[in-house]
Amino acid sequence: MPQKKIVLIYLLLNSIFINFTFAQKINEVDKIIAKYPKSFNTTEKLAEKIGKDFDSDAERARAIYSWIAFNIKYDYNAFLNPPRVQGFSYSSEAEKQRKIKQVNDNLIQKAFNSKKAVCEGFTALYQNLAEQLGLKCEIVRGDSKTNLRDIGRKTTLSNHAWNMVFVDKKWRLVDVTWGQGYYDSSKGRMVNDFNPIYFDTDPDYFFAKHYPDSGSYLGSRISKEDFLNGPLIYNTTIENDYKIKSPDSGIIEVKNGDKVTFEIKNISKSNQVFYLNKKNQPVKVQNPKEKRGGLEFQILMDNNIGDYITIFVDTNSVVAFKIVSK
Repeated sequence: MPQKKIVLIYLLLNSIFINFTFAQKINEVDKIIAKYPKSFNTTEKLAEKIGKDFDSDAERARAIYSWIAFNIKYDYNAFLNPPRVQGFSYSSEAEKQRKIKQVNDNLIQKAFNSKKAVCEGFTALYQNLAEQLGLKCEIVRGDSKTNLRDIGRKTTLSNHAWNMVFVDKKWRLVDVTWGQGYYDSSKGRMVNDFNPIYFDTDPDYFFAKHYPDSGSYLGSRISKEDFLNGPLIYNTTIENDYKIKSPDSGIIEVKNGDKVTFEIKNISKSNQVFYLNKKNQPVKVQNPKEKRGGLEFQILMDNNIGDYITIFVDTNSVVAFKIVSK
């Protein structure tokens, strides 16, 4: 076998082994962190305990994520009624940096002590603990995509923040704000629901729901148009690696009576696949075909279809599209 092929095979197997080992390590971390106290006197005490209990950077990065997600709750009232931004004066660059650090330290301590925060508090606390444990960590600010109205939205807003942490020679994407739970509009409150999928999320999935203000990731440009006009994917899609192959746009332009082809990877005929019509009634897809490791099916676009169409797999929402008449 040529030397080049041997090297390529070795690199591929080594990459698979590293990823498998990484997954193995972090799966056990949550069980240990769940037994931690809900409160520590200082962030230094928490970082010290994590440092003693876990040896690898991967475990420590996950431990920080898990502890914050288990114990810090999203402050929805603060989100609805944000505090006034307080400015400050300074006479030198050094004084400016000191005051910025003080504002950031206050934000961290407030989140840590009150056990409540919005995304700025989550990300600042994650970075603080990571850096105490010797991990390189950054805060990224940008736009997020969370509801149907975001499909095809014209404006990009800086309304969210997340982290990147450097582990095992790779930057890992982390959104601990979304890892701690979600807002249930039917109940009118936050629901605490730990979700591991926003730790080391696959960039393809992550950037379907996040758009950085810089417009780039690790030096590569990210398409603003693809983000705004792409379909809305849900947590189940990420959890089960349901890749949406078709349509590739989140905006479907149709005439009444058109049939639109959908293709989703990693589902089969054994799954129950349906959508909701404009009366919110479930409609099972007809004559699905297994194709290339997934399922292909068509949906008739008629007067029963509303402004949006959401595909469900086994009762879980997977992906949504905006329907536009030609």
